[in-house]
Amino acid sequence: MIKFPPCKINIGLQILRKRQDGYHDIATVFYPLPLTDVLEVISAKETSLHITGNPVPGEEKDNLCLKAYHLLKKDFHRLPAVSIYLHKVIPTGAGLGGGSSDAAYMLRILNKKYNLQIPPARLLHYADQLGSDCAFFLLDKPCYATGRGDELFPLTKEDLSGYHFVLVCPDIHINTAWAYGKVIPHIPHRSVLDLVRERIETWEETIVNDFEHPVFETYPSLKKIKETLYKQGALYASLSGSGAAVYGIFPEKGIKQKALSFESARTFYF
Repeated sequence: MIKFPPCKINIGLQILRKRQDGYHDIATVFYPLPLTDVLEVISAKETSLHITGNPVPGEEKDNLCLKAYHLLKKDFHRLPAVSIYLHKVIPTGAGLGGGSSDAAYMLRILNKKYNLQIPPARLLHYADQLGSDCAFFLLDKPCYATGRGDELFPLTKEDLSGYHFVLVCPDIHINTAWAYGKVIPHIPHRSVLDLVRERIETWEETIVNDFEHPVFETYPSLKKIKETLYKQGALYASLSGSGAAVYGIFPEKGIKQKALSFESARTFYF
């Protein structure tokens, strides 16, 4: 079975407080984009992982696809050994949730392929054990997220299908723990949920990603990308997550005829 795990961007990211468990409470809007990895799972004599495409840092045993498999194997002993083939397109360390998406889609594949009949609520519980934003990729729709990013509220009226996205992925890997350590949590006057429901033309002045100040200070080239997107006519531009990906939202007409290019960065159009 083959699936195509997508990426996400954050529209606003408010870091509210540090929790006793070491995580942070946040408020953000997750929005899926069709930049996808390729994930295939087939039955095998022994479980193995094969990765092609973009390099994935870390040891194989720490890969979230394998962790998803072993998590289900504990409760479903009839689950056979599998060969996992993962082709990475979504850059790692970019704030796009690629690893979380792969893990969530691994759960989905195993559930369907082997008829495990895991209900949605329980599947969400498994996803929460793998990562804070894994659960989002089980829903495949824009969501307001709070808590660790695992308390999800699907959005039905916030439709951006009439706009064009430009996603810029520089060759920079940002450590999320480092980024959190640079931010002072605070409670904003207005929630990002309220702000995103206003006209997109207001977002530039109202919606903020709290990671931008420390990340841009350390990586000024990322700030320059955001400024360039605005100069080219973006209605809204922002760092995604803790970076290093930066995106711009453009009116549907016009930007498709322009060729934006950034040094040492891959650019995707949606």
